[in-house]
Amino acid sequence: MLKGIDPRLGPDLLAILRGMGHGDEIALVDANFPAQAVARRLCRADGIDVVAMTRAVVSLMPLDDFVAAAAFSMAVVDAPSETPPVVAELGVVLRAADYRGEIVALERHAFYERARGAFAVVATGELRLYGNVILIKGVVRPS
Repeated sequence: MLKGIDPRLGPDLLAILRGMGHGDEIALVDANFPAQAVARRLCRADGIDVVAMTRAVVSLMPLDDFVAAAAFSMAVVDAPSETPPVVAELGVVLRAADYRGEIVALERHAFYERARGAFAVVATGELRLYGNVILIKGVVRPS
């Protein structure tokens, strides 16, 4: 345990976040996502929902503000304009972390492809469908 660091962030995930650079992407995905098949680097977070894990990640990782969108969800199949409740909750978490952009919904296979290129995939225990988000890391500015 470390002071000031969310205990959901284990040593493997902390190393991943520390290793990421500006513009690198991380996918936080639900329990149904084919994480093992997609991930270049896989971190398991079984038993932790995606909203709590996203809150923990953005407590340390800034989101990119050099791009129009730094957050991407998976669009609902056959209802791409629908916003699932879990995605709405992710939006609240991201806004609380000073993210001012949109969460852009990607078609399912486009989301899979983008996740394949991510620096890492975090497989959460989220049971709600469409509980997936890809985040782009920003910069830590000097104080």
